[in-house]
Parts: sequence; C-alpha cells; structure tokens
Amino acid sequence: MNDDALTFFAPAYLHDFARRVFVSFGVPEADAVQAADVLQAADLRGIDSHGVARLKTYVDMLTLGRINPTPNITVVRERPGTATVDGDNGLGLVVGPWANRLAMDKAEAVGSGWVSVCNTNHYGIAGYYALEALKRDLIGFSMTTSTKLVAPLWGGERMLGTNPIATAFPGLEEPPVVVDLATSAVAYGKIEIAARKGEPIPEGWAIDRTGAMTTDPKGMVDGGALLPLGSDREHGGHKGYGLSVMVDVLSAVLSGANWGPYAPPFALRQEIPARSVGKGIGHCFGALDIGGFIDPDEFKRQMDDYIRTFRATRPAPGTDGPLIPGDPERAAEADRAATGIPVLPAVVRDLEEVSRITGVAFG
Repeated sequence: MNDDALTFFAPAYLHDFARRVFVSFGVPEADAVQAADVLQAADLRGIDSHGVARLKTYVDMLTLGRINPTPNITVVRERPGTATVDGDNGLGLVVGPWANRLAMDKAEAVGSGWVSVCNTNHYGIAGYYALEALKRDLIGFSMTTSTKLVAPLWGGERMLGTNPIATAFPGLEEPPVVVDLATSAVAYGKIEIAARKGEPIPEGWAIDRTGAMTTDPKGMVDGGALLPLGSDREHGGHKGYGLSVMVDVLSAVLSGANWGPYAPPFALRQEIPARSVGKGIGHCFGALDIGGFIDPDEFKRQMDDYIRTFRATRPAPGTDGPLIPGDPERAAEADRAATGIPVLPAVVRDLEEVSRITGVAFG
C-alpha cells in the first residue's frame, strides 16, 4: 500500500464502524453513538488526528480495562451555576458531552453554567462542545488537560498537555465564529501525521530529548517535547505557556483531576507519571445565555457586522486576506460531507487491526 495514498470513506460508514466497535466493549448503544458523533465531528472538520485515527487508542485502553465502558457519572459538588462531575473513568467522548449538557442546562436556568470534570479520559476535539452550545443559542466554552507532551517556556522536558481550548459565538446570517486551538505550538496529532508520512516538521514546533530545536518528528516523539504556542519568548511563547497553565488549573486543579506532568497517559507507549495527584484527567465546560447580557438578535447582528468587517480587511501581500476562526473547518466539513473522509494508509491499517481485535467488520 502506498503510504501517501488516501482511502476515502463515507462519513456514515466510519461513524457506524466506530459505534459498533464501542458497543463490542459493552458501551451502551446511546453512549456508543455519542462517542462516534464526537469522532465524526473531528473527521468532518478536517482535524484528522482526533477522529477515527484515535479509535485504535480507545480500543487499546478499553481492552486493558483502563477505561470504564459503563461509568456511573455523578455530580459531586453543585451550585446553581456550577458543578464538579466525576466521570467514573468513562470514555471522555461520553463523559464530556454529559458534563457539557449540564453546563448548558445551568446556563439556560440561571444565565451561565460552568462544570469542571475529573476522573475522565481523552474527550476528542474541544470545538465539538462549543458547537453544541450554538445549537441551544448559547455561547460555549470547552477545555481539557491531557498527557504531558509540552515543555513550559525555557523548560527542557514535558510538563504540560497540549491543553486545548475552544469557544463559539453565533451569528444571525453569517456562520458562527469558532475558535478551537491547542495551547501548544501544534497539536501532537500533527507530529504523528508527519512521522507517518516521513516528513519534517517546521522549526519552532518541538525540541528533542536534549532540549534543542528539532525538525524531525521522531526527535520529538523519542523523548522530546512540543513547545508552547508562540514557541520561544521572542515569539510569544510565554503567552501560550500562560494559556496552558490556565487550562490546567480550570480543568484539573479545580476539579480534583491530575494536573501538569501527572495527567495519566492516553496512549500505551506514553510514560506513566511518577505519582497521582487526583483522579484521571480533567475537563472544563462553560456556557453563557446571551440574553443575560444583550438582546440575542442584536448580539447576532453585531456578530454579522463583526465578521463582515474582518472579511473586508485589506489582504496582506500574497494572501487572500484574513479568515474568520472556523472557516477552514467549515470548508472541510462541506467538502468531506460530499466526497468522504480521507484516511491515511497507516490509519487504515489501525482500523483493520481494530476489526481483528473486535470482530467488527471493516473495509
């Protein structure tokens, strides 16, 4: 198989395959559909590292009993606008949506809702949760900790996760503004994709095990680290580092999850932390009722004006002008809904292995 050749799959086919795989481990049908929904959102929006490419890792963790397929998700502390949720070590793809719905319910009831989550696992793309808030006419926020992969500014080893954050704002006639980003210079999945393709990575993304900058993805994977958003001090790395710390505190310290270098690994090859300071990894979700601040239609009209104003920006030389956050993902979603999800050969092989492990037909 040519390692550069892509195989295209219908979104519904990959969704059904993922659903059946989760069910094969005893995940209840409704939860399996929910988990497949989150993976599909990543694939449709062009975030290939977090879609079916992650399914093999979920299967590995379920096989070893490191994820509870039937969690008893509970609220352990609650006030009208806030709560802490214990995910009972369930799939983050199930625990995350559960907690996000609670945050949205609270926003609709009292104007804003904030829910911090412990004892959970990898929850997919942060943007999925903010987009869900738009369906209920809310502004949404989502963030999560993850296994240590990122060096703090001026640090020479992994201490933080990629710690993504997302938020979404609705327009009236214009599409929503959707900000979805890792607080590292790049998502780890892009390092994995470069390694699979045998391609170099841009300078400023990562360091090797000695702490030196590297353009070899394997240099990062083999004991190196990602850099914070901005890379070095001169390019604003202190800002990405600060954002990552903010996500760590809101998602983990606030909820009672493991923070920083103590977040448990999601992939089998990743290092197991020396100690635990909490339960699992953590998420944090927020939702705001626009009507608590301004008339919702007036807000959306202003957002339309905002979007159109920025689209009219004079382009920089050699460019088509600024994009609105969320534009690339919307374009990918429209294209992939019509043409299918492109899957790399290495991922196809992983899915074939999943099929052999579970007995769920693939291909």
